[in-house]
Amino acid sequence: MAMAPSPPCIHIFFASILLLSNFHLGFSSSSSTLQENHSNGSYSGQINSNSVLVALLDSHYTELAELVEKALLLQTLEDAVGKHNITIFAPRNEALERDLDPEFKRFLLEPGNLKSLQTLLLYHIVPNRINLSHNSSLHHHSTLCRDRIKLGSQSGEKLIDSAKIIQVNAVERPDGVIHGIERLLIPRSVQQDFNNRRSLQSISAVKPEGAPEVDPRTQRLKKPAPPAKPGSAPVLPIYDAMAPGPSLAPAPAPGPGGPHHHFNGERQVKDFIETLLLYGGYNEMADILVNLTSLATEMGRLVSEGYVLTVLAPNDEAMAKLTTDQLSEPGAPEQIIYYHVIPEYQTEESMYNAVRRFGKISYDTLRLPHKVLAQEADGSVKFGHAENSAYLFDPDIYTDGRISVQGIDGVLFPLEEKEKSDTKTEMKSVKVAAKPQRRGMFP
Repeated sequence: MAMAPSPPCIHIFFASILLLSNFHLGFSSSSSTLQENHSNGSYSGQINSNSVLVALLDSHYTELAELVEKALLLQTLEDAVGKHNITIFAPRNEALERDLDPEFKRFLLEPGNLKSLQTLLLYHIVPNRINLSHNSSLHHHSTLCRDRIKLGSQSGEKLIDSAKIIQVNAVERPDGVIHGIERLLIPRSVQQDFNNRRSLQSISAVKPEGAPEVDPRTQRLKKPAPPAKPGSAPVLPIYDAMAPGPSLAPAPAPGPGGPHHHFNGERQVKDFIETLLLYGGYNEMADILVNLTSLATEMGRLVSEGYVLTVLAPNDEAMAKLTTDQLSEPGAPEQIIYYHVIPEYQTEESMYNAVRRFGKISYDTLRLPHKVLAQEADGSVKFGHAENSAYLFDPDIYTDGRISVQGIDGVLFPLEEKEKSDTKTEMKSVKVAAKPQRRGMFP
């Protein structure tokens, strides 16, 4: 016997029950997943106002917060907080202002030592939550810089790497905690970098072995030079070691070579160009050294052979004032840069002391025979003559003992060249007609 078809209202009723049950199951499973991720610390979202990072920037640990911003670590810490809780051991402000060695603080704040500053700060941050009120036993914890710190106690006082913890749970937030400590924690790698820099072991100039002697009359080798003592200057002047100009063949000129190169000049030149880009405002100078010319390679070779250089780097605003005529002639970019390179190692302090003592100083440049004039002006060092001058604008952008980079606010030109260009301009613009002499009797 055939069954009668069910009415349409019954189908609609069962379909609605099925949809409601699926929606309830899906909502309960998604909510349980979110709760599980948040409890495991794997929830990654945007940093809110209740974050431990916001609390650090707004806390009384202002010196540490300022160093974190200078080290460009905010994004790194935001990523860490998005993955798990963190514990920050924050030194008090007095430890960073008055108790810290000024020379060590200057070392940390130099642009070329950004990695050391980042390692030092990440050494104070542990990627998990440490509640010291319930934990007093000896433990080792890994930090964000992958070094390990020791947490323990002595005479009833809690210690972190021999530094006293003076304020337990100073700041507590859902994603982390901050403990106050009495002094700065210094990892061994940063201390070793500072010791090498201070002792000058890694930057002391050593002449390559077997540098030849050249007869100035014949420009030929006399005889093999005896082994040089470490620390002595190269035998040849830097001009004999430079590569020939763009009008000559590209083969390098003979220089103080030898089988052993004590320095990696290419790495040092690369470091100072990266420092220029990171410092900001010197992109045009870096572009000329790397892309428009081969001067970066030549400077690296000179440093590898034991020579020292001081670069007067014009900033982007000064380079933008160069005209097309000044850059269009063959070899013009090279000649401009050569005039801004001094074959000596000078810092802002040494140059300022020299001009204060002697008034005016003329420094040799790689553009023979021209020299650049330096004198004191407005409490700084002024280079050049009259209108064609530039001030020391950003001192000691990069200093490693062999290469020194000093930022200036203008492009320098030799005085003779400037006078010739001015003379040509006057001759073109001013034409004097000679009056004919009248002969004969006066009327």
